[in-house]
Amino acid sequence: MADYTEGLSNAHRFEPGIITAGQPTAAQIEAAQAQGVKTVVNLRPDGEMKDFDEAALAKKTGMNYVHIPVAGPDDINEANARLLDEALVPGALPALVHCGSANRVGALIAYRARFIQHKNDHESMGLGIVAGLDPDGSLLDAVAQKIG
Repeated sequence: MADYTEGLSNAHRFEPGIITAGQPTAAQIEAAQAQGVKTVVNLRPDGEMKDFDEAALAKKTGMNYVHIPVAGPDDINEANARLLDEALVPGALPALVHCGSANRVGALIAYRARFIQHKNDHESMGLGIVAGLDPDGSLLDAVAQKIG
């Protein structure tokens, strides 16, 4: 069986047990479950989800499903970083964390690293970029201002 991350947009093996990525297909979510993924964390707001009912599919396959809507810079905040941190506890891993492109995933990972995990600003931004934050995108500047 092929690794479910093959063909998954902007997939990054961020940390042991955590894959960050863009939007998976229904088939990729089913393959992720078959390969042991326990949790799907979706950062896309409801209005962006049009292809299939991801929550229903994750639940049908027995995975935990966590929805943390992140529409833009205002949603990169402590409350959402805490929700992400709570979703990524060891018992919930392996996990797939995604948005449309991985950009917002990287942004929230950077914020989590700075304010929940207490890493310095440089390391936090680096972790965000590794997780999918676009180094050439406008969200980078907004996150950099937030984390200092």
